[in-house]
Amino acid sequence: MKFKIEQKTLLEGLSKVSNAISNKSLIPILSGIKFELTNEGLYLIASDSDMTIKNFIKLDKENIQIEELGGIVIPKNIIEIVRKLEEQILEITVLDGIKILIKTKSGNFYLNGYEKEEYPKMDLSLNKNFITINAKKLKEAVNQISFASSRDEGRPILTGINLRILGDKIELNATDSYRLARNILDLKEPVDESYNIVIPTDNFNNFLKTIDGDSDVELHIFNNKIIFNYENLIFQSRLISGNYPFTSNLFPKEKLFSITLNKTQFYNVVDRAALFTSDKEKNIISLIVNNNTVVIKSGDGIGQVDEKIDINENVEKEFKIDFSSRYMMDSVKTFKNETITLTFLAPDKPIVISDKDSENLMHLVLPIRSY
Repeated sequence: MKFKIEQKTLLEGLSKVSNAISNKSLIPILSGIKFELTNEGLYLIASDSDMTIKNFIKLDKENIQIEELGGIVIPKNIIEIVRKLEEQILEITVLDGIKILIKTKSGNFYLNGYEKEEYPKMDLSLNKNFITINAKKLKEAVNQISFASSRDEGRPILTGINLRILGDKIELNATDSYRLARNILDLKEPVDESYNIVIPTDNFNNFLKTIDGDSDVELHIFNNKIIFNYENLIFQSRLISGNYPFTSNLFPKEKLFSITLNKTQFYNVVDRAALFTSDKEKNIISLIVNNNTVVIKSGDGIGQVDEKIDINENVEKEFKIDFSSRYMMDSVKTFKNETITLTFLAPDKPIVISDKDSENLMHLVLPIRSY
């Protein structure tokens, strides 16, 4: 294998597959990136068995010049080497099948690698039936709910994001059993088959980091994996097996009352109140609604605070509820609209946070007993 390529082009391709490089794998070769040079261009593949990323750099006389086809698996060190090279054009040559030479005008860089045949076979075949959705909308929707998924491996099913696909809707859910976030997206075309899958949150987020643009992404769903096909990139992730909790019925149909708040103002007030809490894990604070005023209170041995926010609604009977400031802030900051709605049922019932102008995005935060 021998070719010339722009430093910027190669670095961009390497960066896209880097999230799938294994750091703890028992298979040493998975700590590297597979290079495969064909007549069409350069394929870069990385995998940690849990997820696999394949990026294609199309043959273009301006950014890649092929002299000899072939392949090799190169240690991840190549990413930092390429990043720090100042040359615009790099000449890359495979020596003896297991060594790579990166040649520039100022010097030569050698890296020991593996023969490409030693790399595990990756089945990245696409499905005939797939779901198409706008990548930008998908990225925004996942970013607005992923914070609520669990980090506790004791309940693996909750460490993922649940996708329920039916007709022309995709419902995305995330929960750690203390909070719940749901977002609903419209599909361009309805699907004939329904799906109910769980994608590991970390894998989903890693995929979203690799995409940037307003193109469509294809979702190819299999029994135990999902493949995202986006432009010149294929991203494969395993699915989490098990039954995800049915969350739709957790959002209450009734309500005691609702209030509308400025997102930024409310976030900042809650953030300041959290400074006066001693439990850094939960940061429990109180919200009191009375007449046309919301009061946020907190305090412990270091002091106390109560800060007021004027609201348009008039709540005649005083209402008090305690909750985790961290959970509330995690939720509030994901909303794009500057006006949010908080809906209350009772002091011991969940708080529903929603977008004033849309019912597609809803969050639920459980109250916490402070006594």
